[in-house]
Amino acid sequence: MNRRLVILTEIIAPYRIPVFNSLAQQPGIDLHVIFLAENDPTLRQWHTYKDEIRFSFQVLQSWRRRLGNYNALLNWGVSAALRRASPAAILCGGYNYIASWQSMWWARRNHVPFFLWAESTADDLRRSNPLLESLKNNFLRSSNAFVVPGKSSFAYLRGYGAPEEMIYTAPNAVDIEFFGQEAEKARDDAATLRRTLHLPARYFLFVGRLVPEKGVFDLLDAYGALAPELRAEIGLVFAGDGIARPELEKHAGAIVPGAVHFPGFVHREQLPGYYGLAEVLVFPTHSDPWGLVVNEAMACGLPVISSSVAGCAADLVEDDWNGRVVRAGDISQFAHAMNELTCDAALRSLMGRRGRERILRYSPEACAGGIAKAILSCEVPS
Repeated sequence: MNRRLVILTEIIAPYRIPVFNSLAQQPGIDLHVIFLAENDPTLRQWHTYKDEIRFSFQVLQSWRRRLGNYNALLNWGVSAALRRASPAAILCGGYNYIASWQSMWWARRNHVPFFLWAESTADDLRRSNPLLESLKNNFLRSSNAFVVPGKSSFAYLRGYGAPEEMIYTAPNAVDIEFFGQEAEKARDDAATLRRTLHLPARYFLFVGRLVPEKGVFDLLDAYGALAPELRAEIGLVFAGDGIARPELEKHAGAIVPGAVHFPGFVHREQLPGYYGLAEVLVFPTHSDPWGLVVNEAMACGLPVISSSVAGCAADLVEDDWNGRVVRAGDISQFAHAMNELTCDAALRSLMGRRGRERILRYSPEACAGGIAKAILSCEVPS
């Protein structure tokens, strides 16, 4: 008999749809997903891609406001939605929202196993005050088991005293087949696509929100530190948008020679083209629970220069093997790695192939399998 699994998660994120579609096909799992909102327009411009959904789901009524640095999201009907879904297990994506606590209390009252899907790491700079830290500890203690994407989150939970045997790994994933195939198509028609997207002949690529905590100013400074003759040959593309964009554009205008492009937010359909024509993805983040753009770049056969604090670095990027791992904020190290890779085409090609081979283990099916194993292994609490 299939076990009814209810996942409570914030929004209809495009990268989660292939995972949930696969999870719905896992033996022993009857999946229903409760989304707290369709999207978060204050941070993301994603399409929702509802037409690709192949699992049972519901979107709750919600109210959202940005209150300083806090993203307030209130929902109606959480308990009623859980009661109708009648779960045999609940997997909750985080503990930041009131709905998360409501689902935990509902699970406790109804003796339903409660799993926390945790992506935080010890290097995450989002610091909590003592009250919030106390609340987080309470939430962790109230969880029966945990699902994490990789090594950094695993170590983080162990640091909070979570038993090793109650932490299950479901590797973070993107649709690697889609990104790989579309990147190859982009390379097959490279000249036309470069003209269409107004891309340099050669370029480093950043993908993500243009905010200081993503290390975007470090990347721009590292690019500016490259030798002038090298900057004359290779550009830098920031594919994304955010509050730092005007200042970045101002600073970029002072880098001569050089070509820094700001195409704005790029939707999923066009992203493989940017990856496919790039030479290296640079991910200089100061704080990131994972960094799915690294998965995407590796699926497209790119070497990656990542900061050491990125949650994915411990799992995906092996220094001097499929990329470089650099201390966050170290502009000279980033510039050195960028110089090294852009001057060695054979090394870039080798690292790209290695990355492509590694990312095959981080598929939606692998993530779904890890979640299913966790759910089917846990006993009902007394």
